[in-house]
Amino acid sequence: MPKKSEHLSSQYSAEPSNWAQWIAESLLALPRSAKRTILLGADFVMSAACLYLAIAARYGYMGNHISPLRLVLYALIPVVGLYIIGFYKGVARSFFDAMMGRVLQLFFVLIIVAQAILYLKLLPDVPRAVPILYLFLLFIWLWNSRLTIRELLARWQGQRQQRGDADEYDSVLIYGAGAAGKELLEGLKNSHKYNVVAFVDDDPQLTGAYIMGKRIYSAQQLVELVAKLDIAQVFLAMPSINRTHKREIIDKLSGISIKIKELPSLEEIADEKVTVSSMRKVDILDVLDRQTVEPVASLLQMNIKDKCVLVTGAGGSIGSELCRQIMKNKPKVLVLYELSEFALYSIHQDLLAKQTSKAGYADIEVVAIIGNVTNQDKLLQIFRRYNIQTVYHAAAYKHVPIVEHNPFEGAINNSKGTYHCARAAIEANVETFVLISTDKAVRPTNVMGATKRLAELACQGLSHDSNNHHTCISMVRFGNVLGSSGSVVPVFTKQIEKGQPITVTHPDVTRYFMTIPEAANLVIQAGAMAKGGEVFVLDMGAPVKIVDLAHRMIQLSGFEVKDEKNPDGEIEVVFTGLRPGEKLYEELIIGEDNVENTSHPLIMQAMESSFPLLDIEEILSELQHRAQLYDVEWLKKQFKHFVVGYQDGTPVDITTNPVIPPTESIHLSSLYVESNKISSQ
Repeated sequence: MPKKSEHLSSQYSAEPSNWAQWIAESLLALPRSAKRTILLGADFVMSAACLYLAIAARYGYMGNHISPLRLVLYALIPVVGLYIIGFYKGVARSFFDAMMGRVLQLFFVLIIVAQAILYLKLLPDVPRAVPILYLFLLFIWLWNSRLTIRELLARWQGQRQQRGDADEYDSVLIYGAGAAGKELLEGLKNSHKYNVVAFVDDDPQLTGAYIMGKRIYSAQQLVELVAKLDIAQVFLAMPSINRTHKREIIDKLSGISIKIKELPSLEEIADEKVTVSSMRKVDILDVLDRQTVEPVASLLQMNIKDKCVLVTGAGGSIGSELCRQIMKNKPKVLVLYELSEFALYSIHQDLLAKQTSKAGYADIEVVAIIGNVTNQDKLLQIFRRYNIQTVYHAAAYKHVPIVEHNPFEGAINNSKGTYHCARAAIEANVETFVLISTDKAVRPTNVMGATKRLAELACQGLSHDSNNHHTCISMVRFGNVLGSSGSVVPVFTKQIEKGQPITVTHPDVTRYFMTIPEAANLVIQAGAMAKGGEVFVLDMGAPVKIVDLAHRMIQLSGFEVKDEKNPDGEIEVVFTGLRPGEKLYEELIIGEDNVENTSHPLIMQAMESSFPLLDIEEILSELQHRAQLYDVEWLKKQFKHFVVGYQDGTPVDITTNPVIPPTESIHLSSLYVESNKISSQ
């Protein structure tokens, strides 16, 4: 088998113009020890040359001012020092300024030692100005030689990649020519996947300038550049950019199938969770018309700080995020109550990792308990054992089609389980009980939504119960959260990654969206504002058409939508028809005039009607018996009586029975604005 060097020689022998590439290949093919010896030898030769030039400069003419033996010995001293400090252990192509800082420190020490020796006249043939001039020249050589090697290797490697792996390269445009953009370019310089073509920046004073050979263009030229330079991906290198500005940039590219990625936030970089070169996909929330506000710290801490807190459904999407945010607000005890062993294990390990990695978390007692929310005796025992003061009840079956086919399991877990949990809280004198509800509880067309409204009614009844003298019970209602197990976003993401068609139930189906972290912190804040019996409603922003969301996700992934207008596209959207119990659109309040604003701009209060507690308890007590008989008709009859607007959901054929959502729907933020106008007049 021929040696690598022989193969390289034969490859380039017929191409005299590629001798530089052949030399580079040959040098890189050498063992590491051989390459280190070559560099060390070159530095020694230049060290002797720099010393000779320094002495000649001092005397003003070239001559034999010092014996060759002494010249060699003196020139060897700094090279040995460089070897000792590990200068030759580094890789030349990864050379950076930090190592030259160590070299500067070494030379500073050598100058002091040399000056002391010369002051004592131990070297009479060397002028005192020579060491400073000599080491200065040597430092310039070391710096420039390593920079040159690094740049040549990077350029040669880039040319080789373009020749051999051109199809694997993505042409990249970096948006942001600041420090983060420059550092990102540094990190991507030797990348085998990305070829940075140019920069774009909002600052007109930077237009036309260059960063490391890459030109900076105006932000106004963004769309034109994407087409002109055949850009495959746009990297947003602005860690501190606000969501509004980010959405403006994304909107400029809304008609183009191009991947958009962004740098992590400054907080993540500061916490060393990620590096500047760690790119990630743009948060889907950035393409939605949703504004967020900073949480009120006092509300976040009111029911948590130095208190004993329990979360049911602690392993779920909302429950696990509640646990993380509760930890941030430093409770005394945090009890995780969960039926799924795996989900409980996952969140427990996550929280334990935070305890070991972050200061201030070590004193928090984290307890993981497997249990069912329908077991009131066990809940009461746990509440008393850990002196629980605050309960966030997130446990629920929430997948509409599954609960539709398992109605009694859904009713027992969601409605009866909530009642038992709240009843145990009252008996244990828990201070605060917060039920996490859903927008599907409003005029539901499915069993899941009806069970959640029945759970709300149970909490309303218990809140007004004359025997409840201590526990403040409230409910928080909101819509879909991005990234939850029931969200369409992860489903669409997997379908796009596999190149499969995206499945949407109906072309007119709309949903509200917010992120899991925002939903969790708003739940905590709403619970802190409760006086007892309130149904809080989170402002979910403007409703989003699911088909529009699907189209935007396809484009952000760098693909084209395949439809009648564009039959050559890569991914199509397929309509499957509404599932059993699924609504075209969701609502957050039952009436149109029963919502009031609160002190928080994103939290409203719905004034919902309720039933006597005895009526609710009568149904819940009969659930188990009716479940054994599987008397679904009885269950749905109770829903129709107690749950306003409940309709037995049936699948809708979109080809024969299209349903158009109302053109005029209540927007909670506008109600808040109007109420403020009225109160200010």
